[in-house]
Amino acid sequence: MMTIKSKLIMICSTAIISVGLDQYSKYLATQHLEARLGGYSFFNGFFRLIYAENEGAFLSLGSETTGWLKYIGLYAFPVILLIGLLWYLLNAKSLTKTQIIALSLVLAGGISNIYDRLLFGKVVDFMIMGFQQLKTGVFNIADVSIMTGLFLLIFSTKKKTTPTENTTEENSEATEAAQ
Repeated sequence: MMTIKSKLIMICSTAIISVGLDQYSKYLATQHLEARLGGYSFFNGFFRLIYAENEGAFLSLGSETTGWLKYIGLYAFPVILLIGLLWYLLNAKSLTKTQIIALSLVLAGGISNIYDRLLFGKVVDFMIMGFQQLKTGVFNIADVSIMTGLFLLIFSTKKKTTPTENTTEENSEATEAAQ
């Protein structure tokens, strides 16, 4: 079991790196992409760097919302979720190091995007992937942190439960054979 101090070191290290990369990349996007119409294209158009401002949440959801609903949905609720996630990270006893890093990436991505939303009223997005009609929405490094954290969490949870499932099946087969 990890101490709260060691968890805090992992969480803060992950968050500082992730938030730092995200904020610096948004700064670079603002400096170099905002005025460049069409952005930059790589890998035969599969990956593009293009400046976009997002006043909503994921894929601009809620960008047209106004008043108290916008405040709750884009500011208050995400902050409450992030506080809850931090509390869970610090207090959960059975998290592995991989799960702590995974959830810290989700936390860091959320912190970086909510920071932008609170300070500027929008989030800078600048990456897009895909071909023709099959492509992602415009996203940023914070979104990559969140998705990486979720994939790591799914992978680590599946990896952790797989041996238990096999052991349970083997135990029930052994019990049946003994009877």
